[in-house]
Amino acid sequence: MLYNRISFILLTLVGLYCFVPAGSAQETGNTDNDKPVILYSGIPRKYEIADIKVEGVKNYEDYVLIGLSGLSVGQTITVPGDEITGAIKRYWRHGLFSNVSISADKIEGDKIWLRISLTQRPRISEVRYNGVKKGERTDLENKLGMVKGMQITPNTVDRAKMLIKKYFDDKGFKNAEVNIVQTDDPANENQVIVDVDIDKKEKIKVHAIYITGNKALKASKLKRVMKKTNEKGKLRNLFRTKKFVPENYDADKQLIIDKYNELGYRDAIITADSVKNYDDRTVDVFINIDEGDKYYLRNVTWVGNTLYPSEQLNYLLRMKKGDVYNQKLLGERISSDDDAIGNLYYNNGYIFYALDPVEVNIVGDSIDLEMRVSEGQQATINKIKISGNDRVYENVVRRELRVRPGQLFSKEDLMRSLREIQQMGHFDPEKLQTNNLVQPRAEDGTVDINLELTSKANDQVEFSAGWGQTGIIGKLSLKFTNFSLANLLHPGRNYRGILPQGDGQTLTISGQTNAKYYQSYSISFFDPWFGGKRPNSFSVSAFFSVQTDISSQYYNSSYYNNMYNSYYGYGGYGMYNYGNYNNYENYYDPDKSIKMWGLSVGWGKRLNWPDDFFTLSAELAYQRYNLRDWQYFPVTNGKCNDLSISLTLARASYDNPIFPRSGSDFSLSVQFTPPYSLFDGVNYKGYYNADGTITQDNMNQLHKWIEYHKWKFKLKTYTALMDYHTHPKSLVLMTRLEFGMLGHYNKYKKSPFGTFDVGGDGMTGYSTYATESIALRGYENSALTPYNSPGYAYERIGLELRYPLMLETSTNIYVLGFLEAGNAWNNISKINPFDLKRSAGVGVRIFLPMIGMMGIDWGYGFDKINGSKQYSGSQFHFILGQEF
Repeated sequence: MLYNRISFILLTLVGLYCFVPAGSAQETGNTDNDKPVILYSGIPRKYEIADIKVEGVKNYEDYVLIGLSGLSVGQTITVPGDEITGAIKRYWRHGLFSNVSISADKIEGDKIWLRISLTQRPRISEVRYNGVKKGERTDLENKLGMVKGMQITPNTVDRAKMLIKKYFDDKGFKNAEVNIVQTDDPANENQVIVDVDIDKKEKIKVHAIYITGNKALKASKLKRVMKKTNEKGKLRNLFRTKKFVPENYDADKQLIIDKYNELGYRDAIITADSVKNYDDRTVDVFINIDEGDKYYLRNVTWVGNTLYPSEQLNYLLRMKKGDVYNQKLLGERISSDDDAIGNLYYNNGYIFYALDPVEVNIVGDSIDLEMRVSEGQQATINKIKISGNDRVYENVVRRELRVRPGQLFSKEDLMRSLREIQQMGHFDPEKLQTNNLVQPRAEDGTVDINLELTSKANDQVEFSAGWGQTGIIGKLSLKFTNFSLANLLHPGRNYRGILPQGDGQTLTISGQTNAKYYQSYSISFFDPWFGGKRPNSFSVSAFFSVQTDISSQYYNSSYYNNMYNSYYGYGGYGMYNYGNYNNYENYYDPDKSIKMWGLSVGWGKRLNWPDDFFTLSAELAYQRYNLRDWQYFPVTNGKCNDLSISLTLARASYDNPIFPRSGSDFSLSVQFTPPYSLFDGVNYKGYYNADGTITQDNMNQLHKWIEYHKWKFKLKTYTALMDYHTHPKSLVLMTRLEFGMLGHYNKYKKSPFGTFDVGGDGMTGYSTYATESIALRGYENSALTPYNSPGYAYERIGLELRYPLMLETSTNIYVLGFLEAGNAWNNISKINPFDLKRSAGVGVRIFLPMIGMMGIDWGYGFDKINGSKQYSGSQFHFILGQEF
């Protein structure tokens, strides 16, 4: 910086001397270049500027550069004087020029013609970061803002060095060295290549922490209180950071004092601390503490409270005479807890309320507290401003709010409104601004609410295509989450591409094919606010699929070919063919197939009791199965009809649909068909033989109209193991409990449709039909429900520990570890909730807006299944889609 100041002074003097009229302002004649020479021995004179010329800069207009000087044609200036000096200073202040001079081209009478000569600082043609990783380079590029085409100045270089040092300081590289070198670019005039050379050195870690003066708390306890300053080489710190960062160290010292305050040591202070190098890579930390005395609470009195009696406030305070004077608990009960005293006032409009706990008397080890309350007046909401929404119509956002202009302010309603906005899926929950959320207006007793949103795309596209042995193989699935049915026939309204947008409705269209062997098509529509006035949902969907079998003649041909080759030693498979079945198209047998189609209509309503997190939904569905010689299912021929009603009671209070950190997700559902066997007068026992077996023809006749009742219970809870408001990247514990049962009205008419398929990744492929897939990682797909043992009941429990690696608008990534157990039973009477197959493993999840959730899990099954002598062992599972 000293060098820069000296340079500035010298260049200013050079500029003044280059402007010849400087001394006495007496003109003595012209130079060889016909420019006037001004002597500095005379008295300054006043001149009117007749013209101003600028030279040396190509990519700026002259009027812009003249404007920077502050000089103008017609202006009267003193030569020498402050006007020229000020002009030169202004050019230097902008930092865009490396040399500045102002001279006189001509002087006639009291008029002067000025020439401003500038040398422009070079621009950046390329920035190269050396000595850092790719991710660090990206971070630095975003922080520094040094980009191609930008002019580089000494301030730019100094700022870059400072930010780079701080960046690596925060990462524990306390001794990092930064050198920024500029090299002329031979290919581009007045441009430079900037090399940012970084030597991070070794990361500085904590060798040892020495704590003295502590008596009430052991040093080991205090070291555990410190979150981000931890000794290396200690087993207890295996998963904790060991690097030394000064800012983190200062925060950890405050945590020590907070811990003492929590235990009643209100006077505890750190009297001295120091950090010394142990070696080139580590430091030792020395802390000396004066604990002071331990204090207890004696009396608590309330002053200024008129709305709520002192007894009620004391109950909410949860601190009574004789308790340890816990300042942490005091702060939590005043403001931060969900049921804190402050929220009692805030939820009833008293946003101007204030509570000041004052220590009015200290006797020995006892403290008297006077709680001074200023209640203020109730505040109503003046206006609600929504910014950053370029995704949906504004009324779509406002209908989710629990706060309205004119209402009394309620913190609880405001927080619930933020949760509802997060659940919409159209805005990034991690970037929902809360700093300027509420703006009190004391002058008129109202508040303004500012909702600063960050839109994100959450439409999803799944596309795959190829050519296989069976022909075209592919899948296309489109999920539009901001569809607008009302705009469908109005192209002039809100369209993006070919689709109408804006109402937050969901339209899903899907198609999948494996040439002639399998085809599937589906379409669904969902409106969360059907009619737009109440949160009543409406849905409708339809699907069709057909799957064919492989010709039995192909199996016979393959059998005879293999047999012939084994007898006569021919290694070429299919050398002798009984029938033309080398062409895969000939495997296709249209006489063996299963066709399914269905329709459903659903309706849902938000409830107010027990609370408004509950919803009740109903669905009427019809499915038809058309089977022809389908050997993979108990029913092989015939038409089966499934007409059912589903009722679901659900409660969802989790905070984030992608990475929940609090709340729960609960559902209890029943799906049932009419009990045909109770009133159709058919003796279904007669379908069976005396030994309990049944012929295939009778089985096909038995299920023309399917009947069952299906019950399911699901519960998930999410608990952050740290305060996720201050630590967004906190560990989250997810717990799971599931149970399902498929019952019957008549024991002779048990439905083979709607059973549970348990094991594996829980993903349903096109080869699975008429069953519900239940994941149990660590075991193969369908391992717990083999072909001859369908699941009529299942149970699944689990723990999952999740940690987020990235929570951004475009990408969410988290890793997980899980413990899981479950089982399935083919007879409801044999359910044993303690007979479970156990597994454990790890995995990763990635959420991309246009693709959705995907991931991979590795699981290890610890138990044998279905009489096997071997354990399930290691299994990998690929996950597509969000599991509910």
